Amino acid sequence: MRILIIEDQENLAKLTKNGLEAEGFAVDYVLDGKAGQARLELLNDNYDLVLLDIMLPHKDGIQICREARAKNITTPIIILTARDSKNEIIEGLNAGADDYVVKPFSFEVLLARIRAVLRRPPAVIPAELKLANIKLNATTRKVYRDDQEIKLTLKEFNLLEYLMRHAGHVVNREQIIASLWDFAFDSFSNVVDVHINNLRKKLADQRAEILETVRGIGYRLKKQ
Repeated sequence: MRILIIEDQENLAKLTKNGLEAEGFAVDYVLDGKAGQARLELLNDNYDLVLLDIMLPHKDGIQICREARAKNITTPIIILTARDSKNEIIEGLNAGADDYVVKPFSFEVLLARIRAVLRRPPAVIPAELKLANIKLNATTRKVYRDDQEIKLTLKEFNLLEYLMRHAGHVVNREQIIASLWDFAFDSFSNVVDVHINNLRKKLADQRAEILETVRGIGYRLKKQ
C-alpha cells in the first residue's frame, strides 16, 4: 500500500517515511501545502492513505482536506497536529479527516492508527484474503498454502496482497510500481520481474500454476 505524507518538517517526514517503508508501505512526501494538494488531486488513485500536517506553508491542512472532500476525493486522511487543541481536532474531522495524531507522536501509535483506518470499511478492504488454496492475512502478515506457511519477504508479501486484491485481472508493471514503490523508483529496472519470479517459485503447486504472465501486458493471479 502507498502513503503520501504532506509535512513541512523534512526530518520528520523522512523519519516517518523510513519507518513506514520498514513496515512494507511505499511512501512519498511533499513539504508544502500547495504542492501536497496538487499531488493529492492529481494522483489520489495512487495513494491508499494521506498523512496531512495542519500547519503547512502556502496552504494549511484543514483547507486541503476540505477541498479534497469537496472534489469527491475519498482517500483516507489522518491529520497531524502539533497542538492538542480540541477545536482544531474537531475542525479537521469536520473537514473530512478520518483520524488525527498529535505531535510529537509515538511511531507505534501512528502505525496503529494507520492500520486501523486502512481496515475501514472491512467489507471493502478485508484483512484476510483467500484464493484457491492460498490464504493471506494482512494483519498478521502471514501467507499459507493448504495451512502450510509460506515464508515471503516484505516486498513479496505486499506484491502478493496487491495481486490477490486484483485476482482475475491483469495488472501491468506500471500499476504494480505505482502501488508498491515510491516516485524515486527506477521504472526501467527489472526489480518487479525479479519479485514476480521469486513469488511464483514460492507459490508453485504441483496441481497448477496460479501466477501467470500475460505476455506483453502484465501478470494475473488466476481465479480457480
